[in-house]
Amino acid sequence: MILNNILLIVENYGNMIIAGLAMTFFITLSSFILGFLLGLIIAITRVFGPKFIGMIFTTFVELIRGTPMMVQLFFVYYALPYLGIKLSPLLSALIAISLNSAAYQSEYLRVSISSIPSSQIEASYSLGLTKTQTILSIVIPQCIRIAIPALTNEAVYLFKYSSIAYFITVPELMYISMYIGSRTFRYIEIYTLIAIIYIVISIILTEISRRIEQKYSYYVVSYKRRIV
Repeated sequence: MILNNILLIVENYGNMIIAGLAMTFFITLSSFILGFLLGLIIAITRVFGPKFIGMIFTTFVELIRGTPMMVQLFFVYYALPYLGIKLSPLLSALIAISLNSAAYQSEYLRVSISSIPSSQIEASYSLGLTKTQTILSIVIPQCIRIAIPALTNEAVYLFKYSSIAYFITVPELMYISMYIGSRTFRYIEIYTLIAIIYIVISIILTEISRRIEQKYSYYVVSYKRRIV
């Protein structure tokens, strides 16, 4: 019976489910890329930048890590209008999730930077490289490869965390499932279907992440010990 109802939902609402899944992928990919770029800037600034700016970024990271993503999402969507900044649901979700991801990715990258032997930095200076050249040619390429296991896990987490966007009516997968449930009253069936989709996609992303780690990452063992 449940299987028949699931098949019926797929037949009648398949296009909506695909559209919701596409929106989920868009939020995931956009948030990951924006979070990575901002996280890289934060990590490098905290290690090599002025102490005062580093303290500001440290405060930002601790603030984001110390509050639930839901609170951050609601603040961006509901509190900013009081300051005259009114954003669309999708843009609010992208900003909130990206900032959250940036805080965590910055920590992954900062720890990766700290695991690079200081002798390499000193050697680059002795060869006449400037700080900027050292960061671009020595630090960034290595820290990204060291952080690959954590970064790929972050991508998988973001795929699941993107579901909170439904709270502000972003038409991603979870929101679509609630809409279909309200139309059909087949909540068990639609949520079972959505759970299966999340599980299958997560398994695929995890396998892709594993292959990326095996091909490109290094210092994996020491990095995991450092994180733990």
